[in-house]
Amino acid sequence: MSGAQRRLFATALTLLLGACATPPEPPTPEPEAPAPASAAPAPEGLRSQPLKHLLNRKLKPMPVLPLNVRAKCNFRDDLGTRGTLDLHVKNAEVQRFSAQVNIPKRGICRFDMKNFRQTEKLPAVLLADAGSGCSVRMWEQELDRDKGVTVAFSGCQAQCSGESFSYLWPILVDTRNGRCF
Repeated sequence: MSGAQRRLFATALTLLLGACATPPEPPTPEPEAPAPASAAPAPEGLRSQPLKHLLNRKLKPMPVLPLNVRAKCNFRDDLGTRGTLDLHVKNAEVQRFSAQVNIPKRGICRFDMKNFRQTEKLPAVLLADAGSGCSVRMWEQELDRDKGVTVAFSGCQAQCSGESFSYLWPILVDTRNGRCF
């Protein structure tokens, strides 16, 4: 056996034996000593602080009352989205509801009361379409010292063409004049 062959054999044998070796066990940490009795107590959990713009304001929750709204309106926003809404809710009972929202280059969403059934009245009106899983929720809220009604859509891809549902925003109704935006 030549010298080069012996070195190659020795190297291969070293690698083979090294691969079979088990790594050394890591040292076990020593248990920590208990804290002395004179140590300071752990601080209490974090407490919520009111936001600075809410300090010294007397905010009250809105009372839960049956929803009453009537609107028949058209709207258009700065991006070109156009829509119509025909809505009549009396004592939290939906009498009439249809909406259409046309989102440029995305598609159209159409909603009609005949495809929905009312499943909730308070605190918010809820219309559900069992076939598609679409739900339309309506609730009253204060908008800059005025009251308004929000009509929001959830899971309504089946009522929309193209990818318009991804761009569908809630419709807001001004209850003073029946206008929507």
